[in-house]
Amino acid sequence: MKHNNQTPAGEIRQSQILSTYGPGAMVDLPNQSVIIGGLGYWLFPRTYKKIQEERLEAAVCKILGLSKIELRQPPTSNNTYSEIKTGIRTFIFPAWFLAQIEEKWQANGKEYRTRPLVPWQHLSSGKYLDRNRKKHSVVPVRFVQACVNGHISDVNWVGFVHGQFSKGCLGPLWFDEGQTSSDFAEIFVRCESCLARRPLSDATIADFKALGACRGERTWLGDREDCLSRENGKPVANRLLVRSASNAYFPQQVSVISLPQKDQQLRESVNKVYEIISCAENIQDIVIYRRVQQVKSVLQRFSDEQIWQEVQRRKNNPSSPQQVNKTIKQSEIETLLSLSEDDDIDGDDFSIRNQDVQNLDQQLQSKLERVVLVDRLREVVAQIGFTRFEPVIADIDGELKLDIRPAPLDSNIKWLPAIENRGEGIFLSFFSEAIERWLALEAVQKRGKTLKQGFLEWLARKGYSIEKFSFPGLPYIMLHSLSHLLITSLSLECGYSASAIRERIYAGDGGGYGILLYTGSPGSEGTLGGLVQQGEKITEHLINALELGKFCSNDPVCASHRPDATYEERFLHGAACHGCLLIAETSCERRNEFLDRALVVNTIEELGAEFF
Repeated sequence: MKHNNQTPAGEIRQSQILSTYGPGAMVDLPNQSVIIGGLGYWLFPRTYKKIQEERLEAAVCKILGLSKIELRQPPTSNNTYSEIKTGIRTFIFPAWFLAQIEEKWQANGKEYRTRPLVPWQHLSSGKYLDRNRKKHSVVPVRFVQACVNGHISDVNWVGFVHGQFSKGCLGPLWFDEGQTSSDFAEIFVRCESCLARRPLSDATIADFKALGACRGERTWLGDREDCLSRENGKPVANRLLVRSASNAYFPQQVSVISLPQKDQQLRESVNKVYEIISCAENIQDIVIYRRVQQVKSVLQRFSDEQIWQEVQRRKNNPSSPQQVNKTIKQSEIETLLSLSEDDDIDGDDFSIRNQDVQNLDQQLQSKLERVVLVDRLREVVAQIGFTRFEPVIADIDGELKLDIRPAPLDSNIKWLPAIENRGEGIFLSFFSEAIERWLALEAVQKRGKTLKQGFLEWLARKGYSIEKFSFPGLPYIMLHSLSHLLITSLSLECGYSASAIRERIYAGDGGGYGILLYTGSPGSEGTLGGLVQQGEKITEHLINALELGKFCSNDPVCASHRPDATYEERFLHGAACHGCLLIAETSCERRNEFLDRALVVNTIEELGAEFF
């Protein structure tokens, strides 16, 4: 965007910027393909709405090793010329194109469709000129190269086809495609001058290193860095990547549920006007700021001294040491469990009330300690980086691994994009004594050894060490499996689709076991009340969920699956498949991994390891 009146090349929803199309992601626009620029290329970020969430800021600072960070919403579209034109700059990527010319090429007794493969600088006004000076439209080539450190760049097609990356033949290149263009063995790159020809499948073989070593190009930031393996310090080889493939971009996100704290009403009110009063240097400045109509209406119930103390606290000590040392989920479950049965909380961001558990089914009363209906909740999600090829998943406490470095969103991070989701939910708390008695059963311990063996096989296949990735434990797998069954049951009646209900599983060292099922969206869609209404009939849904878990349409194959079976390569699944436990990955916090309905209910295998 060079001037205020220029029409943007495309539009993306705010929530998509944090998930699918963040900095470093590739986007197909109507007429071209681009890569989203880093935060330094976002226009006028100081005008973006600031989001206040101290626990999330503290968690992000801990992960990225920063002393301070700001969270701001991505830019919104504006249609009036009087407003500052915000937006996100993008770069044309890839810079190699295929001319839309229909020609044929014969090789090895086969006929191939062939098209010129040309770089951006050889185009004329975005068109390809053939030998007769006739113009032809072009489309971006669908293949690029990237590495596990997140770097991405155009394939050196000249070096690839000739098998050497030093300066050599510079003849025109052609892209030959067989009848099955999805088969890499049927796609060839050909040099017109020396007739060198090479199949694209060579680039998919790791030992060939056909694309050469990564040069550390961070195309979304416009710079490069040294690219060495984090394991052995050696140069990292490039890997072929399809632009539209699902493994091209995995955003790393951190989220927290806004929780009530002491002086909650004061904090929520100051949040609304903090950008205005944050410049106050003394209590006299607070008196002056309170004359502003916007500030006066929000803070009228509080004294100048209260407001000044809250501003000082934010500037000097935004998060108490006790809060910083707690994990994200630990703080959440402690708040949910700290309520007595008669306590209700009603705030702008968080409203909860206890549900009577005396009317529960007799079987459930010995397992379920508390049911909390969350009429309103606020989830704040921030993106801190991204990976390619392999996602990085938070551990069971909601903490991202500190030894895994994401590709950065900017070369000098001062702020991060974040969004607020409003929604509702149901929290189920389970008796710790009931889970401990269950863990002591011989059949449960035997099942645990089988599941852990599959986990160790998965580590070996991935080349991960046990020190870096720990087994989540049987309570987590059991609660996680029950959560999926409940989501399926609730979605049939609550008015939300199964993909709109998300989960948070509490089974770490924070002192408590629970499941939070919630909805959340930037608009009002997440607060329609249907989920809470079904929470009032939680007994019916729990019984229905347990019935759903007993049998699967793929039984007996599903129930008899062994996690350590190398021929299936489903090492993180027990009795779990698409017919019973697997749900939309947007709903699952573990990408449909660590599931086993045999820990929840008795299956046809009759292992005796069920919790219910």
